[in-house]
Amino acid sequence: MNVDRTISAVILVFIIMGVIGVFYLVLNPIPSEKFTEFYVLDVNGKAINYPSNMSVGEKSNLTVVVVNREYAKSSYQIQIMQDNQLLKKENITLDNGARKEIPFEFTAGPASKNKLEFKLYKLPDTRNTYRYLYLQVDVA
Repeated sequence: MNVDRTISAVILVFIIMGVIGVFYLVLNPIPSEKFTEFYVLDVNGKAINYPSNMSVGEKSNLTVVVVNREYAKSSYQIQIMQDNQLLKKENITLDNGARKEIPFEFTAGPASKNKLEFKLYKLPDTRNTYRYLYLQVDVA
């Protein structure tokens, strides 16, 4: 009878440890992948109707979006360039899960293909581009 009680006590201890372990994992999930979302939205807040054909001097608006999924507070630098000319540079700091929308207005340059480049750097490193996007705009 003592053997039965001992076995029952051991089983009960394992069940309690298992329940505690499950609660711990639910309350403290293991981060899967660390990354930063970086994308551009059109004037309607969608990722579909980017300006691709414009006239010289025509203005257009875009929104650059950064979402921190790094599981830590992170600082970034955003650089927007048009044909190797810096149009905008901005530093931001985001808590984990935070999202920042940065409005951007640009003017179509001379007639040709204009390349808009969006570079994201994860500070303090400003030498290596962390994320990169570009839009090709035909200007007539």
